[in-house]
Amino acid sequence: MFSLAKILVPIDFSERCLGAARYAISLVEHFQSELTLLHVVSTIDDLCPEATALNADRREKAQKALDDFLCAALNHLNTRRILREGDPAEIIVDQARRDVSDLIMMPTHGFGAIRRFLLGSVTAKVLHDAPCPVWTGAQLAQGPSTEWLRLGHIVCAVDLGPHSSIVLHWANAFAAAFHSKLTILNALERLDPTGRETYYASGWRRHIIDKATEALATMQQNEGTHLESILEPGEVAEALPAAAAKLEADLIIIGRRGTSDRPLGTHAYEIIRRSPRPVVSI
Repeated sequence: MFSLAKILVPIDFSERCLGAARYAISLVEHFQSELTLLHVVSTIDDLCPEATALNADRREKAQKALDDFLCAALNHLNTRRILREGDPAEIIVDQARRDVSDLIMMPTHGFGAIRRFLLGSVTAKVLHDAPCPVWTGAQLAQGPSTEWLRLGHIVCAVDLGPHSSIVLHWANAFAAAFHSKLTILNALERLDPTGRETYYASGWRRHIIDKATEALATMQQNEGTHLESILEPGEVAEALPAAAAKLEADLIIIGRRGTSDRPLGTHAYEIIRRSPRPVVSI
């Protein structure tokens, strides 16, 4: 049975982290998870006599804020509150490894004409190095609606590389836990040929489509699924979020490793930046 036994939520006491924590509450309640709230204090270099006292004062204030954070809302949950010092991204990843966390939940920078395209350096580093799935998106900053956890439709975006079967397996199990509809999306970037290939344009498109269709069928056969799969023409980072929006998906699940098996390729960053929905990257 699918479970998210341990959920890690990094917090900095901002409004956006308050929203992310409220999202996490619903997941924790659903899976009866252990919730870990982690706050990381960046200490001042001990270059002057006052530094030690200043660091101690910052730790004391941070601990009080951590103890008070959503105290009433989390009273009925199995909650740990951890204060650590150091580089935020490194500490978040280290804590996830120590706890063997099943999910990290954190927002991007939020909405706005420019801000919605910003991922944030801490989030980007966590996405790159995290040992577990990361649930993120600008939407987390707003907090959940009363019915958000229905998750009626989930989209699983795959690139048909070696990591895609792992992404589909996780997505299928997660969707089953919420009785959600799951649709597979694959972007076809090279559907329109260039150069000498244009002479054989029709045959080229048919070849690309047939190849992707066969790969999707094989992947589903191996996973034992019979899901609707959609081939979406266009550049990955644009095509997939746009298609998910058309499908009115509530959540997008993607891989953090591309076909070259390099950690977190450019497409994953861009999909998260542009997505109108929260994104879980596996």
